[in-house]
Amino acid sequence: MGVNKAKLTAGFIVAGVLMVFFGTVLVFVGPIVIDDQVEKNTMIDPKNDMSYTMWKDLPVPFFMSVYFFHVLNPEELLNGEKPMVEQRGPYVYRKSCQKENITFHPNFTVSYREFRTYHFEPSMSVGNESDLVTVPNMLVLSAAVMMEKLPFALRLLISATFKTFNEGPFLTKTVGELMWGYDSKLVDFLNQYLPGMLPASGKFGLFAEFNNSNTGLFTVNTGKDDIKKVHRVDSWNGLTELSYWRSPQCNMINGTAGQMWPPFMTTESTLPFYSPDACRSLELVYQRPGEMLGIPLYRFVAPKTMFANGSEYEPNQGFCPCRQSGLLNVSTCRHNSPVFISHPHFFNADPVLLDSVLGLNPTEEEHGLFIDIHPLTGVPLNVSIRLQLNLYIKRVSGITETGKISEVVMPLLWFEENGYIDGPILNTFRTNLVVLPAVMEYLQYILIALGLLTVIVASVVHHKVKRSLNAAEISSVTENPGASANGQVKGSHGSQEKSLSAAEK
Repeated sequence: MGVNKAKLTAGFIVAGVLMVFFGTVLVFVGPIVIDDQVEKNTMIDPKNDMSYTMWKDLPVPFFMSVYFFHVLNPEELLNGEKPMVEQRGPYVYRKSCQKENITFHPNFTVSYREFRTYHFEPSMSVGNESDLVTVPNMLVLSAAVMMEKLPFALRLLISATFKTFNEGPFLTKTVGELMWGYDSKLVDFLNQYLPGMLPASGKFGLFAEFNNSNTGLFTVNTGKDDIKKVHRVDSWNGLTELSYWRSPQCNMINGTAGQMWPPFMTTESTLPFYSPDACRSLELVYQRPGEMLGIPLYRFVAPKTMFANGSEYEPNQGFCPCRQSGLLNVSTCRHNSPVFISHPHFFNADPVLLDSVLGLNPTEEEHGLFIDIHPLTGVPLNVSIRLQLNLYIKRVSGITETGKISEVVMPLLWFEENGYIDGPILNTFRTNLVVLPAVMEYLQYILIALGLLTVIVASVVHHKVKRSLNAAEISSVTENPGASANGQVKGSHGSQEKSLSAAEK
Protein backbone atom coordinates (compact mmCIF):
# COMPACT_ATOMS: atom_id res chain seq x y z
CA MET A 1 0.00 0.00 0.00
CA GLY A 2 2.80 2.43 0.92
CA VAL A 3 4.69 1.63 -2.27
CA ASN A 4 1.59 2.52 -4.33
CA LYS A 5 1.24 5.84 -2.49
CA ALA A 6 4.87 6.66 -3.21
CA LYS A 7 4.38 5.96 -6.91
CA LEU A 8 1.21 8.07 -6.92
CA THR A 9 2.91 11.07 -5.29
CA ALA A 10 5.83 10.73 -7.69
CA GLY A 11 3.30 10.90 -10.53
CA PHE A 12 1.81 14.08 -9.09
CA ILE A 13 5.28 15.60 -8.86
CA VAL A 14 5.88 14.84 -12.55
CA ALA A 15 2.45 16.32 -13.44
CA GLY A 16 3.21 19.46 -11.44
CA VAL A 17 6.57 19.87 -13.17
CA LEU A 18 4.84 19.52 -16.55
CA MET A 19 2.24 22.16 -15.60
CA VAL A 20 5.01 24.56 -14.57
CA PHE A 21 6.79 23.83 -17.84
CA PHE A 22 3.74 24.44 -20.03
CA GLY A 23 2.79 27.54 -18.02
CA THR A 24 6.31 28.92 -18.50
CA VAL A 25 6.14 28.14 -22.21
CA LEU A 26 2.82 30.01 -22.41
CA VAL A 27 4.40 33.04 -20.75
CA PHE A 28 6.62 33.37 -23.80
CA VAL A 29 4.42 31.81 -26.48
CA GLY A 30 1.05 33.18 -25.23
CA PRO A 31 1.65 36.84 -26.18
CA ILE A 32 2.83 35.73 -29.60
CA VAL A 33 -0.35 33.68 -30.10
CA ILE A 34 -2.54 36.56 -28.87
CA ASP A 35 -0.79 39.09 -31.11
CA ASP A 36 -1.14 36.72 -34.04
CA GLN A 37 -4.88 36.38 -33.41
CA VAL A 38 -5.27 40.15 -33.08
CA GLU A 39 -3.44 40.69 -36.36
CA LYS A 40 -5.63 38.14 -38.16
CA ASN A 41 -8.80 39.72 -36.73
CA THR A 42 -7.91 43.36 -37.43
CA MET A 43 -6.54 43.25 -40.98
CA ILE A 44 -9.04 44.05 -43.73
CA ASP A 45 -9.91 40.61 -45.04
CA PRO A 46 -13.32 39.25 -46.11
CA LYS A 47 -12.38 35.98 -44.36
CA ASN A 48 -12.62 37.78 -41.00
CA ASP A 49 -16.38 37.98 -40.68
CA MET A 50 -16.59 40.17 -37.58
CA SER A 51 -13.90 42.77 -38.28
CA TYR A 52 -14.67 42.94 -42.01
CA THR A 53 -18.39 43.51 -41.30
CA MET A 54 -17.56 46.24 -38.79
CA TRP A 55 -15.31 47.93 -41.32
CA LYS A 56 -17.69 47.54 -44.28
CA ASP A 57 -21.11 48.47 -42.92
CA LEU A 58 -20.69 50.09 -39.49
CA PRO A 59 -23.15 47.76 -37.72
CA VAL A 60 -23.47 50.04 -34.68
CA PRO A 61 -25.99 52.90 -34.35
CA PHE A 62 -24.49 56.22 -35.37
CA PHE A 63 -26.23 59.56 -34.93
CA MET A 64 -25.70 63.18 -35.90
CA SER A 65 -27.16 65.71 -33.46
CA VAL A 66 -27.47 69.26 -34.81
CA TYR A 67 -27.79 72.42 -32.68
CA PHE A 68 -28.68 75.72 -34.40
CA PHE A 69 -27.80 79.17 -33.08
CA HIS A 70 -31.05 81.13 -33.35
CA VAL A 71 -30.32 84.88 -33.70
CA LEU A 72 -32.33 86.84 -31.11
CA ASN A 73 -31.36 90.39 -32.14
CA PRO A 74 -30.95 90.61 -35.95
CA GLU A 75 -31.90 94.32 -36.09
CA GLU A 76 -29.45 95.28 -33.35
CA LEU A 77 -26.74 93.24 -35.00
CA LEU A 78 -27.22 95.25 -38.21
CA ASN A 79 -26.64 98.39 -36.14
CA GLY A 80 -23.26 97.18 -34.94
CA GLU A 81 -24.22 95.54 -31.63
CA LYS A 82 -23.00 92.15 -30.50
CA PRO A 83 -25.01 89.22 -31.80
CA MET A 84 -27.10 87.38 -29.22
CA VAL A 85 -27.87 83.74 -29.95
CA GLU A 86 -29.91 80.96 -28.41
CA GLN A 87 -29.06 77.31 -28.93
CA ARG A 88 -31.87 75.27 -30.48
CA GLY A 89 -31.63 71.50 -30.57
CA PRO A 90 -30.75 68.75 -30.72
CA TYR A 91 -32.26 67.71 -34.03
CA VAL A 92 -31.08 64.12 -34.34
CA TYR A 93 -30.45 62.11 -37.51
CA ARG A 94 -29.58 58.45 -37.74
CA LYS A 95 -26.52 58.10 -39.94
CA SER A 96 -26.12 55.03 -42.16
CA CYS A 97 -22.78 54.31 -43.79
CA GLN A 98 -22.03 51.61 -46.32
CA LYS A 99 -18.88 50.98 -48.32
CA GLU A 100 -19.41 50.15 -51.97
CA ASN A 101 -17.25 49.50 -55.04
CA ILE A 102 -14.82 47.61 -52.78
CA THR A 103 -11.77 46.57 -54.81
CA PHE A 104 -8.70 44.78 -53.41
CA HIS A 105 -5.34 45.47 -55.06
CA PRO A 106 -2.14 43.38 -55.29
CA ASN A 107 -0.14 45.96 -53.28
CA PHE A 108 -2.13 45.13 -50.10
CA THR A 109 -4.54 48.05 -50.45
CA VAL A 110 -8.29 48.25 -50.94
CA SER A 111 -10.35 50.99 -52.60
CA TYR A 112 -13.92 51.93 -51.80
CA ARG A 113 -16.49 54.70 -51.71
CA GLU A 114 -18.47 55.15 -48.51
CA PHE A 115 -22.03 56.32 -49.01
CA ARG A 116 -23.88 58.03 -46.19
CA THR A 117 -27.55 58.79 -45.63
CA TYR A 118 -29.32 60.61 -42.81
CA HIS A 119 -32.79 59.89 -41.45
CA PHE A 120 -34.52 62.21 -39.00
CA GLU A 121 -35.28 60.72 -35.55
CA PRO A 122 -38.21 62.69 -34.03
CA SER A 123 -38.20 60.68 -30.78
CA MET A 124 -34.61 61.71 -30.04
CA SER A 125 -35.03 65.34 -31.12
CA VAL A 126 -36.22 68.41 -29.24
CA GLY A 127 -38.68 69.25 -32.02
CA ASN A 128 -39.50 68.62 -35.66
CA GLU A 129 -37.80 69.58 -38.90
CA SER A 130 -40.63 72.08 -39.36
CA ASP A 131 -39.35 74.21 -36.45
CA LEU A 132 -38.34 77.74 -37.52
CA VAL A 133 -34.89 79.16 -36.88
CA THR A 134 -33.43 82.60 -37.68
CA VAL A 135 -29.85 82.55 -38.92
CA PRO A 136 -27.54 84.77 -41.01
CA ASN A 137 -28.33 84.55 -44.72
CA MET A 138 -25.19 82.91 -46.07
CA LEU A 139 -26.18 83.75 -49.65
CA VAL A 140 -26.02 87.47 -48.83
CA LEU A 141 -23.44 87.84 -46.05
CA SER A 142 -20.90 85.35 -47.40
CA ALA A 143 -21.26 86.78 -50.92
CA ALA A 144 -20.70 90.27 -49.52
CA VAL A 145 -17.34 89.29 -48.00
CA MET A 146 -16.36 87.37 -51.13
CA MET A 147 -17.12 90.42 -53.31
CA GLU A 148 -15.52 92.99 -51.02
CA LYS A 149 -12.67 93.69 -53.43
CA LEU A 150 -14.79 93.91 -56.58
CA PRO A 151 -15.37 97.36 -58.12
CA PHE A 152 -17.79 99.51 -56.13
CA ALA A 153 -20.24 99.74 -59.05
CA LEU A 154 -20.42 95.95 -59.26
CA ARG A 155 -21.08 95.73 -55.52
CA LEU A 156 -23.97 98.19 -55.94
CA LEU A 157 -25.33 96.01 -58.72
CA ILE A 158 -25.10 92.91 -56.53
CA SER A 159 -26.87 94.73 -53.69
CA ALA A 160 -29.65 95.73 -56.10
CA THR A 161 -29.90 92.08 -57.16
CA PHE A 162 -30.36 91.03 -53.53
CA LYS A 163 -33.19 93.51 -53.20
CA THR A 164 -34.78 92.33 -56.44
CA PHE A 165 -34.99 88.80 -55.09
CA ASN A 166 -36.03 90.02 -51.64
CA GLU A 167 -32.94 88.57 -49.96
CA GLY A 168 -32.03 90.19 -46.64
CA PRO A 169 -29.09 89.69 -44.26
CA PHE A 170 -31.04 87.22 -42.09
CA LEU A 171 -33.60 84.58 -42.92
CA THR A 172 -36.04 82.43 -41.03
CA LYS A 173 -36.38 78.92 -42.37
CA THR A 174 -37.36 75.49 -41.12
CA VAL A 175 -34.74 73.14 -39.77
CA GLY A 176 -35.30 70.82 -42.72
CA GLU A 177 -34.77 73.63 -45.24
CA LEU A 178 -31.60 74.85 -43.53
CA MET A 179 -30.23 71.32 -43.37
CA TRP A 180 -31.07 69.88 -46.79
CA GLY A 181 -31.74 72.92 -48.93
CA TYR A 182 -34.42 75.24 -50.21
CA ASP A 183 -35.10 76.63 -53.66
CA SER A 184 -33.64 80.06 -54.30
CA LYS A 185 -34.06 82.12 -57.44
CA LEU A 186 -31.08 84.19 -56.31
CA VAL A 187 -28.83 81.12 -56.39
CA ASP A 188 -30.02 80.27 -59.88
CA PHE A 189 -29.49 83.85 -61.04
CA LEU A 190 -25.97 84.25 -59.60
CA ASN A 191 -24.84 80.85 -60.83
CA GLN A 192 -26.03 81.76 -64.31
CA TYR A 193 -24.41 85.19 -64.54
CA LEU A 194 -21.57 84.90 -61.99
CA PRO A 195 -20.66 81.20 -61.95
CA GLY A 196 -18.42 80.15 -59.09
CA MET A 197 -19.26 83.14 -56.91
CA LEU A 198 -21.50 81.14 -54.56
CA PRO A 199 -20.76 77.82 -52.83
CA ALA A 200 -23.95 76.21 -54.10
CA SER A 201 -25.97 75.35 -57.15
CA GLY A 202 -29.65 74.49 -57.16
CA LYS A 203 -30.97 74.07 -53.63
CA PHE A 204 -28.97 75.81 -50.95
CA GLY A 205 -28.59 73.98 -47.61
CA LEU A 206 -25.88 73.67 -45.00
CA PHE A 207 -25.79 69.86 -45.31
CA ALA A 208 -27.18 69.55 -48.84
CA GLU A 209 -23.95 67.96 -50.04
CA PHE A 210 -23.88 65.40 -47.22
CA ASN A 211 -27.05 63.37 -47.61
CA ASN A 212 -27.03 60.53 -50.14
CA SER A 213 -23.42 61.31 -50.96
CA ASN A 214 -20.04 59.67 -50.62
CA THR A 215 -16.81 60.90 -49.07
CA GLY A 216 -14.69 60.26 -52.16
CA LEU A 217 -12.58 57.36 -53.39
CA PHE A 218 -10.45 56.11 -50.50
CA THR A 219 -7.59 53.65 -50.96
CA VAL A 220 -6.34 52.26 -47.66
CA ASN A 221 -3.87 49.60 -46.54
CA THR A 222 -5.29 46.18 -45.64
CA GLY A 223 -2.47 45.42 -43.16
CA LYS A 224 -1.69 42.04 -44.73
CA ASP A 225 1.93 42.97 -45.36
CA ASP A 226 2.36 45.11 -42.23
CA ILE A 227 -0.30 45.30 -39.53
CA LYS A 228 1.07 48.69 -38.43
CA LYS A 229 -0.22 50.14 -41.72
CA VAL A 230 -3.75 48.71 -41.55
CA HIS A 231 -6.47 51.32 -42.36
CA ARG A 232 -3.82 53.92 -43.25
CA VAL A 233 -4.88 56.03 -46.23
CA ASP A 234 -2.78 55.36 -49.30
CA SER A 235 -4.65 57.89 -51.48
CA TRP A 236 -7.88 59.86 -51.63
CA ASN A 237 -9.50 60.48 -55.02
CA GLY A 238 -6.19 59.36 -56.49
CA LEU A 239 -4.26 62.01 -54.53
CA THR A 240 -1.47 61.35 -52.05
CA GLU A 241 -1.43 65.00 -51.00
CA LEU A 242 -3.78 67.98 -51.10
CA SER A 243 -3.52 71.35 -52.80
CA TYR A 244 -5.78 73.42 -50.52
CA TRP A 245 -3.10 74.71 -48.16
CA ARG A 246 0.12 76.70 -48.22
CA SER A 247 2.67 74.19 -46.94
CA PRO A 248 3.60 70.58 -47.83
CA GLN A 249 3.04 69.52 -44.21
CA CYS A 250 -0.50 70.89 -44.11
CA ASN A 251 -1.29 69.27 -47.47
CA MET A 252 -0.27 65.81 -46.27
CA ILE A 253 -2.91 63.06 -46.12
CA ASN A 254 -2.07 61.35 -42.84
CA GLY A 255 -3.46 58.50 -40.80
CA THR A 256 -6.60 56.46 -41.41
CA ALA A 257 -10.04 57.32 -42.80
CA GLY A 258 -11.18 58.02 -39.24
CA GLN A 259 -13.08 54.81 -38.41
CA MET A 260 -10.45 52.32 -37.23
CA TRP A 261 -6.75 52.43 -36.37
CA PRO A 262 -3.86 49.93 -36.20
CA PRO A 263 -3.74 47.62 -33.15
CA PHE A 264 -1.23 47.50 -30.26
CA MET A 265 -1.60 51.11 -29.13
CA THR A 266 0.29 52.63 -26.21
CA THR A 267 -0.12 55.83 -24.25
CA GLU A 268 2.39 57.36 -26.65
CA SER A 269 0.18 56.62 -29.66
CA THR A 270 -1.89 59.25 -31.47
CA LEU A 271 -4.98 59.01 -33.68
CA PRO A 272 -4.20 60.64 -37.04
CA PHE A 273 -6.95 60.63 -39.68
CA TYR A 274 -7.94 62.43 -42.86
CA SER A 275 -11.32 64.21 -42.94
CA PRO A 276 -12.67 65.18 -46.39
CA ASP A 277 -15.27 67.40 -44.68
CA ALA A 278 -12.56 69.37 -42.86
CA CYS A 279 -10.35 69.27 -45.98
CA ARG A 280 -7.31 68.28 -43.92
CA SER A 281 -5.69 65.67 -41.72
CA LEU A 282 -6.36 65.83 -37.99
CA GLU A 283 -4.71 64.14 -35.02
CA LEU A 284 -6.01 63.30 -31.55
CA VAL A 285 -3.75 62.70 -28.53
CA TYR A 286 -3.95 60.35 -25.55
CA GLN A 287 -5.72 61.75 -22.48
CA ARG A 288 -6.43 58.92 -20.02
CA PRO A 289 -7.24 55.21 -19.62
CA GLY A 290 -10.77 54.00 -18.93
CA GLU A 291 -13.17 51.09 -19.17
CA MET A 292 -16.44 50.39 -20.98
CA LEU A 293 -18.51 47.39 -19.85
CA GLY A 294 -15.37 45.61 -18.69
CA ILE A 295 -13.39 46.41 -21.84
CA PRO A 296 -10.24 48.52 -21.29
CA LEU A 297 -9.94 51.68 -23.38
CA TYR A 298 -7.77 54.72 -24.06
CA ARG A 299 -9.44 58.09 -24.49
CA PHE A 300 -8.03 60.36 -27.20
CA VAL A 301 -8.96 64.05 -27.45
CA ALA A 302 -8.20 67.06 -29.64
CA PRO A 303 -5.03 68.93 -28.60
CA LYS A 304 -5.32 72.67 -28.07
CA THR A 305 -3.04 73.13 -31.07
CA MET A 306 -5.53 71.50 -33.49
CA PHE A 307 -7.13 74.82 -34.51
CA ALA A 308 -4.43 77.15 -33.17
CA ASN A 309 -3.36 79.89 -35.58
CA GLY A 310 0.07 80.04 -37.18
CA SER A 311 1.47 82.60 -34.76
CA GLU A 312 0.75 80.38 -31.76
CA TYR A 313 1.63 77.07 -33.41
CA GLU A 314 4.11 77.28 -36.25
CA PRO A 315 3.10 74.04 -38.09
CA ASN A 316 -0.38 75.54 -38.63
CA GLN A 317 1.03 78.48 -40.58
CA GLY A 318 0.16 76.63 -43.78
CA PHE A 319 -3.56 76.76 -42.91
CA CYS A 320 -3.55 80.55 -42.92
CA PRO A 321 -4.68 83.25 -43.64
CA CYS A 322 -5.66 82.83 -40.01
CA ARG A 323 -7.84 84.67 -37.60
CA GLN A 324 -7.92 84.05 -33.88
CA SER A 325 -6.77 80.72 -32.45
CA GLY A 326 -9.52 78.14 -32.33
CA LEU A 327 -10.63 78.62 -35.95
CA LEU A 328 -9.84 76.64 -39.08
CA ASN A 329 -10.29 78.62 -42.29
CA VAL A 330 -11.86 76.18 -44.78
CA SER A 331 -12.68 78.80 -47.41
CA THR A 332 -10.09 77.38 -49.81
CA CYS A 333 -12.04 74.11 -50.07
CA ARG A 334 -15.49 75.69 -49.76
CA HIS A 335 -15.65 77.83 -52.91
CA ASN A 336 -13.85 80.69 -51.09
CA SER A 337 -16.86 81.22 -48.85
CA PRO A 338 -15.70 82.77 -45.51
CA VAL A 339 -16.52 79.64 -43.50
CA PHE A 340 -14.59 78.60 -40.39
CA ILE A 341 -14.65 75.40 -38.32
CA SER A 342 -14.14 75.42 -34.55
CA HIS A 343 -15.04 73.48 -31.45
CA PRO A 344 -18.65 74.12 -30.28
CA HIS A 345 -19.24 77.37 -28.39
CA PHE A 346 -15.62 78.30 -29.24
CA PHE A 347 -14.31 75.78 -26.72
CA ASN A 348 -10.48 75.99 -26.46
CA ALA A 349 -10.53 79.11 -28.68
CA ASP A 350 -9.29 82.66 -28.21
CA PRO A 351 -11.49 84.36 -25.55
CA VAL A 352 -12.04 87.23 -28.02
CA LEU A 353 -14.29 84.96 -30.10
CA LEU A 354 -16.39 84.05 -27.10
CA ASP A 355 -16.64 87.66 -25.98
CA SER A 356 -17.89 88.74 -29.42
CA VAL A 357 -21.09 86.66 -29.24
CA LEU A 358 -23.62 86.60 -26.40
CA GLY A 359 -25.26 83.32 -25.39
CA LEU A 360 -22.31 80.90 -25.55
CA ASN A 361 -21.09 78.75 -22.67
CA PRO A 362 -18.30 76.28 -23.60
CA THR A 363 -17.51 73.24 -21.42
CA GLU A 364 -15.26 70.28 -22.13
CA GLU A 365 -17.93 67.77 -21.11
CA GLU A 366 -20.49 69.09 -23.60
CA HIS A 367 -18.29 70.52 -26.34
CA GLY A 368 -14.98 68.64 -26.35
CA LEU A 369 -14.52 65.84 -28.87
CA PHE A 370 -13.12 62.41 -28.01
CA ILE A 371 -12.66 58.86 -29.28
CA ASP A 372 -12.43 55.87 -26.92
CA ILE A 373 -10.23 53.15 -28.41
CA HIS A 374 -9.61 49.53 -27.41
CA PRO A 375 -5.80 49.78 -27.44
CA LEU A 376 -5.09 46.12 -28.25
CA THR A 377 -7.16 46.14 -31.46
CA GLY A 378 -7.45 49.84 -32.44
CA VAL A 379 -11.26 49.52 -32.64
CA PRO A 380 -13.29 52.55 -31.44
CA LEU A 381 -15.72 51.73 -28.65
CA ASN A 382 -17.28 55.16 -28.15
CA VAL A 383 -17.01 58.15 -30.50
CA SER A 384 -18.13 61.76 -30.14
CA ILE A 385 -16.95 64.19 -32.83
CA ARG A 386 -18.19 67.73 -32.18
CA LEU A 387 -17.56 70.63 -34.55
CA GLN A 388 -19.05 74.07 -35.13
CA LEU A 389 -19.73 75.85 -38.41
CA ASN A 390 -19.09 79.61 -38.36
CA LEU A 391 -19.51 82.46 -40.86
CA TYR A 392 -17.23 85.49 -40.94
CA ILE A 393 -19.41 88.56 -41.51
CA LYS A 394 -18.70 92.29 -41.69
CA ARG A 395 -19.94 95.54 -43.20
CA VAL A 396 -19.09 95.81 -46.89
CA SER A 397 -19.48 99.20 -48.50
CA GLY A 398 -21.80 99.23 -51.50
CA ILE A 399 -23.76 96.23 -50.22
CA THR A 400 -26.33 97.90 -48.02
CA GLU A 401 -27.69 94.57 -46.72
CA THR A 402 -24.62 94.38 -44.44
CA GLY A 403 -25.72 97.59 -42.65
CA LYS A 404 -23.29 98.48 -39.84
CA ILE A 405 -22.45 94.90 -38.91
CA SER A 406 -19.31 94.72 -36.79
CA GLU A 407 -16.62 92.31 -37.90
CA VAL A 408 -17.45 89.04 -36.17
CA VAL A 409 -17.16 85.28 -36.56
CA MET A 410 -20.78 84.25 -36.26
CA PRO A 411 -21.67 80.71 -35.11
CA LEU A 412 -24.32 79.11 -37.34
CA LEU A 413 -24.64 75.64 -35.82
CA TRP A 414 -22.68 72.87 -34.21
CA PHE A 415 -23.09 69.14 -34.64
CA GLU A 416 -22.07 65.97 -32.88
CA GLU A 417 -21.52 62.67 -34.62
CA ASN A 418 -21.59 59.94 -32.02
CA GLY A 419 -21.87 56.18 -31.79
CA TYR A 420 -20.78 53.29 -29.61
CA ILE A 421 -20.49 49.53 -29.86
CA ASP A 422 -23.47 47.76 -28.31
CA GLY A 423 -25.61 44.63 -28.53
CA PRO A 424 -24.49 41.38 -30.24
CA ILE A 425 -21.51 43.02 -31.93
CA LEU A 426 -20.24 44.13 -28.52
CA ASN A 427 -20.60 40.61 -27.10
CA THR A 428 -18.81 39.08 -30.08
CA PHE A 429 -16.07 41.69 -29.86
CA ARG A 430 -15.62 41.11 -26.12
CA THR A 431 -15.49 37.32 -26.52
CA ASN A 432 -13.09 37.15 -29.46
CA LEU A 433 -10.76 40.02 -28.72
CA VAL A 434 -10.95 40.54 -24.96
CA VAL A 435 -12.15 37.45 -23.07
CA LEU A 436 -10.22 34.77 -24.99
CA PRO A 437 -6.87 36.66 -24.90
CA ALA A 438 -7.44 37.35 -21.19
CA VAL A 439 -8.19 33.65 -20.52
CA MET A 440 -4.99 32.65 -22.29
CA GLU A 441 -3.03 35.22 -20.32
CA TYR A 442 -4.42 34.07 -16.98
CA LEU A 443 -4.12 30.39 -17.91
CA GLN A 444 -0.34 30.59 -18.06
CA TYR A 445 -0.11 31.90 -14.51
CA ILE A 446 -2.74 29.44 -13.26
CA LEU A 447 -0.72 26.55 -14.73
CA ILE A 448 2.50 27.77 -13.11
CA ALA A 449 0.85 28.37 -9.72
CA LEU A 450 -1.08 25.07 -9.79
CA GLY A 451 2.00 23.20 -10.96
CA LEU A 452 4.17 24.62 -8.17
CA LEU A 453 1.49 23.87 -5.61
CA THR A 454 1.14 20.31 -6.90
CA VAL A 455 4.91 19.76 -6.79
CA ILE A 456 5.20 21.13 -3.25
CA VAL A 457 2.23 19.17 -1.86
CA ALA A 458 3.19 15.96 -3.68
CA SER A 459 6.81 16.31 -2.50
CA VAL A 460 5.72 16.71 1.12
CA VAL A 461 3.35 13.72 0.87
CA HIS A 462 6.03 11.65 -0.91
CA HIS A 463 8.53 12.48 1.81
CA LYS A 464 6.06 11.43 4.49
CA VAL A 465 5.29 8.14 2.69
CA LYS A 466 9.03 7.37 2.43
CA ARG A 467 9.51 8.05 6.13
CA SER A 468 6.56 5.81 7.06
CA LEU A 469 7.98 2.97 4.92
CA ASN A 470 11.39 3.23 6.57
CA ALA A 471 9.79 3.37 10.01
CA ALA A 472 7.78 0.23 9.24
CA GLU A 473 10.93 -1.72 8.29
CA ILE A 474 12.72 -0.71 11.48
CA SER A 475 9.66 -1.56 13.55
CA SER A 476 9.42 -5.07 12.08
CA VAL A 477 13.03 -5.74 13.00
CA THR A 478 12.72 -4.59 16.63
CA GLU A 479 9.49 -6.52 17.21
CA ASN A 480 11.22 -10.06 16.55
CA PRO A 481 14.62 -10.04 18.39
CA GLY A 482 14.34 -13.82 19.60
CA ALA A 483 14.14 -15.21 16.18
CA SER A 484 17.28 -13.44 15.33
CA ALA A 485 19.15 -14.75 18.40
CA ASN A 486 18.08 -18.37 17.84
CA GLY A 487 19.40 -18.20 14.40
CA GLN A 488 22.76 -17.07 15.73
CA VAL A 489 22.95 -19.95 18.36
CA LYS A 490 22.04 -22.57 15.82
CA GLY A 491 24.74 -21.29 13.61
CA SER A 492 27.33 -21.53 16.43
CA HIS A 493 26.46 -25.18 17.30
CA GLY A 494 26.74 -26.20 13.72
CA SER A 495 30.25 -24.74 13.53
CA GLN A 496 31.38 -26.59 16.64
CA GLU A 497 30.10 -29.94 15.35
CA LYS A 498 31.95 -29.43 12.09
CA SER A 499 35.20 -28.69 13.98
CA LEU A 500 34.98 -31.88 16.13
CA SER A 501 34.35 -34.03 13.13
CA ALA A 502 37.38 -32.65 11.44
CA ALA A 503 39.55 -33.32 14.51
CA GLU A 504 38.48 -36.99 14.72
CA LYS A 505 39.50 -37.55 11.22
